[in-house]
Amino acid sequence: MQHTEIIKAIEKIAPLAAAASWDVSGLQVAARRQDAVKLAVCLDPTPASVEAALKKGAQFILSHHPLLLKAVLPNRLDDYHAVLRMLFQADVPLYAAHTSLDVNAHGPAGWLARELDLSNLAVLEPVAPATDDTLPLGFGLAGDLPQPMTVERIAGIIARSAPLAAATVSGPTPSSVARVAYCTGSGSSLLGAAQAAGAQLFITGDVKYHTALAAEICLLDVGHHSLEEEMMLRMSRLLQERLPEAEVFFVPSASPFRPVALS
Repeated sequence: MQHTEIIKAIEKIAPLAAAASWDVSGLQVAARRQDAVKLAVCLDPTPASVEAALKKGAQFILSHHPLLLKAVLPNRLDDYHAVLRMLFQADVPLYAAHTSLDVNAHGPAGWLARELDLSNLAVLEPVAPATDDTLPLGFGLAGDLPQPMTVERIAGIIARSAPLAAATVSGPTPSSVARVAYCTGSGSSLLGAAQAAGAQLFITGDVKYHTALAAEICLLDVGHHSLEEEMMLRMSRLLQERLPEAEVFFVPSASPFRPVALS
């Protein structure tokens, strides 16, 4: 199938026009060849992930994170230029669905809300008005749990659903949580919006020290990798449903952070 058909299917789930102004979602690397039957999906376009995708015969690669948020000159040998070299040699395009995917709660970005069976959903930072009865496009979600749970139980549900080896908690820890908010990736800037939405617990990654110190609700930092890795796995499954004539496969990755057992 044509690359344009694949991109059209991606952008129905991750509308490019809704990407953040600072983002560079979209086609990262073009190719001379314009058709593909094997599509690889990954979180990061690292040399390891791109090499694994190409070894499995990928003819089109979709990543969540872009190659770079700011262009650099080709004056050194680094991962960015290693990936460019591999893609150019294989004549394989790379497309990134970054914030364009994050803002669609009805797509894979909403997987945790569905896993936790949240109701009374609210988008933390809308970027477009709602249409009909759907949620507006935007970053982060808040919702009510079907029954109150402890923070530990919620963390356990995440760990059983996503590749999570460790998490940290900060702020006041409630005895039970009835309303929870989350943002995949690095979402601590939405802490105030989560609190305004009535959440007792905010789940995200990359929480900074002073944010944790000043938090007025409980913060569960599950890292940048875990929620987004699961999101892209589900994106690969959704694309396989949308593109039955293609073979879509997921290229797993590990978090660059590894917990250390202290003795």
